[in-house]
Amino acid sequence: MSDRIFSVVWLAFCAGVAWLAWQIDAPFSYEPIGPRAFPLLLAGAMALSVGWLLIKPDHEPDWPRGTLRGKAFTLFIAFLAYAMLFEWIGFPVATAFMTVAVGRLFDGGWKAVSAGGVGLGIGVWYFFDKLLDVTLPLGRLWTGA
Repeated sequence: MSDRIFSVVWLAFCAGVAWLAWQIDAPFSYEPIGPRAFPLLLAGAMALSVGWLLIKPDHEPDWPRGTLRGKAFTLFIAFLAYAMLFEWIGFPVATAFMTVAVGRLFDGGWKAVSAGGVGLGIGVWYFFDKLLDVTLPLGRLWTGA
């Protein structure tokens, strides 16, 4: 039963994301599909996945307990912080922090997750911003905007 409850709640979330994505209206578009395509695609993929869970739930779901529940909650908080800080501190720094947080959560060493975080933050930003010409924010904190 808990799988179905989760599915209904998550379907409502997907509907909210799709509604918000549909409201996106760029006064100019430099891409043929526009800025709302990616969030709509994600909302649709999540809705399909959770729809499958609604139809075929686990008969004996096992919810996380103890340390695993704490890790799941910490992961949720880390993603929420990432979303909230993304524009303010910028993509490279927010991604580096997020990578370090997730890496440490899964018992990665400080040196490895720090190097991975910095490399991923800068590397992905460079790839999208400079090579693909998809602008990602550097952050108001650094640019003064």
